[in-house]
Amino acid sequence: MTNETIAQNELLEDLEYRGLVHQVTDRENLGKKLEEDRVTLYCGFDPTADSLHIGSLLPILMLRRFQNAGHVPIALVGGGTGLIGDPSGRSTERSLNTSDTVAEWTDSLKRQLSRFLDFEADGNPASLVSNYDWISKLDVISFLRDVGKNFTVNYMLAKDSVDSRLANGISFTEFSYMILQAYDFWKLHQEHGCHLQVGGSDQWGNITAGLDLIGKMGGSGAFGLTMPLVTKSDGKKFGKSETGAIWLDRNKTSVYHFYQFWMNTDDNDVIKFLKYFTFLTRPEIEALEEELKQQPEKRAAQRELARQVTKLVHGEDAVETAEKITQALFSGDITKLTEAELVEALQDLPTTVLPAQDEKPLMDLLIEAGVAPSKRQAKQDIEGNAISVNGVKQTGVETLIAADQRLHGKYIVLRKGKKNYFLVRFE
Repeated sequence: MTNETIAQNELLEDLEYRGLVHQVTDRENLGKKLEEDRVTLYCGFDPTADSLHIGSLLPILMLRRFQNAGHVPIALVGGGTGLIGDPSGRSTERSLNTSDTVAEWTDSLKRQLSRFLDFEADGNPASLVSNYDWISKLDVISFLRDVGKNFTVNYMLAKDSVDSRLANGISFTEFSYMILQAYDFWKLHQEHGCHLQVGGSDQWGNITAGLDLIGKMGGSGAFGLTMPLVTKSDGKKFGKSETGAIWLDRNKTSVYHFYQFWMNTDDNDVIKFLKYFTFLTRPEIEALEEELKQQPEKRAAQRELARQVTKLVHGEDAVETAEKITQALFSGDITKLTEAELVEALQDLPTTVLPAQDEKPLMDLLIEAGVAPSKRQAKQDIEGNAISVNGVKQTGVETLIAADQRLHGKYIVLRKGKKNYFLVRFE
């Protein structure tokens, strides 16, 4: 993998080249501080599910970029704020989860975040904290007197995260979220010497609230920096596929589908995503950009993007697995896949479970698996050379599919045309 290390005095310039700086407070002094000091920074991740998705990847990698440049990252999991709900970027109230559920999700997110940061780095090891540790100890009177008094209602109403919710209504619970996140920043500033908070652009109001609180409670020298909202050129939401969100947990999104998500990146987005989500150097990215202009059909930029991000999230073995599955599905020869690889490749396919039997007519199989709506259509598809069984074209309407044709003793993979796959599992 490309060397991720970048000089401390080049960090902010590199972030700006990559388009990762959307808003920043006091850019000049932050630049000087990053050049002269080892800065402690943090980013928060609320446990709203048992896994992070690729929308969280940008801030995770931002922490890693700072650590690679010699700074000290803190990954904060919102075990406390996750019980409240962040109104930012939402038009309606979040559903409240139980404390047990949030605690379980908090532990899961901690495990995921630990894969991206170095907690044993010489001189600048990362830290992992949960704000439940201090928010759970707050009592109402102390919170309102010592923290709440620093915020006017007018100040809070002016923040986008609150203002955008006024038309549909916002509960006092979510209204208070801003103060709790500001308290997080002050707490880390006091106890860890944290001088910088980073986050998505929707967090700007919460971040600046934290800066204001630090100033009012006697702190100084703190900064905020946000990253842009990741958008796609076609206007569709980033991080979603036809089968739903793209998760960082391989049990929720297989490594094959994770890899394919990046492979399917539009030409208009791929260079931007290479800058956002990889540690490739400027010359390496520029070379891929030139190749994209000269030979877009080769999709070299997309392939490198898929390789780099899959390796970052799941490791080199996952890249090899994803590329092996990709080649097998492209060629139609899926017989060389192990059972684990086959299941991984086909986990999101329409799946039909049938009782084990010695043989079954292909026509019946096509109907029961939903490949064709009727025997008439099934007959047309077979005669039209559109049906494959385990990668082998079928031409006979009277064909029987025998038990010994099942892959690994229980799977039949049906394909209609080039891209429509269906899985039958015999039990």
